[in-house]
Amino acid sequence: MLRAGFSVETLAEAAGVTGKSVQRWVAGEVTPFSRTRFRVAVLLKEDEGYLWPQAVNRAALAGAELVATYPRRTDVPAHLWTDLLRAAGRSVDVLAFAGLFLTEEHSDWLPALAGKAGSDCRIRLLLGDPGGGQLAARDLEYSIGGGVAGRVSAVLGYYRQLPDGVELRLHDTPLYNSVYRFDDEMLVNVHAYGILAAYTPVMHLRRVDGAFFNTYVESFERVWASARVPSVPGAGAS
Repeated sequence: MLRAGFSVETLAEAAGVTGKSVQRWVAGEVTPFSRTRFRVAVLLKEDEGYLWPQAVNRAALAGAELVATYPRRTDVPAHLWTDLLRAAGRSVDVLAFAGLFLTEEHSDWLPALAGKAGSDCRIRLLLGDPGGGQLAARDLEYSIGGGVAGRVSAVLGYYRQLPDGVELRLHDTPLYNSVYRFDDEMLVNVHAYGILAAYTPVMHLRRVDGAFFNTYVESFERVWASARVPSVPGAGAS
């Protein structure tokens, strides 16, 4: 409601119901009839299954988690990365080999991340281990002569300037997807052999029942558990 610019009163008026009805929806006390659900979903620009998951079947819930898809990472609206970061209040997780585009193409990324570091939001960054076999294999795949490790070193230079409160680990695992999680929203950059990540698809997920979302959360946790803390803070190389 807030994102769409509605208060209880204005949404009630637009939907043709009483303010008390809207208050009961928000409290989870009652689910409106299907015609009203559809009208409200249109007003709020949200999927009906996201607003009232108990009113639709499981297949529809899974579909509701897929907010948007983009054929290339470069097609993702530039503001979305930092908008999701600023809105996060509990968890910010990044799993990539470098993710250098965030620090070099989005000027608000590092200041927003630094602002979160002093809050109750947990920030975990998983980057590729410059001395690991997986980074070397990706470099060979792209035929760029050590460029991947160089990109990791560059992004570590940015992140070591952040205040305490940002957890950083280095991983040496196959990267099937890069994962960018912001509370219950997530951007998943799907990788394809021989093609740079900037030119492969991205899925925007929002957790409803977890059918999509939880798969990538579990993957992140497995990589996090196997990763190492850099021997020298921010340096990332042994």
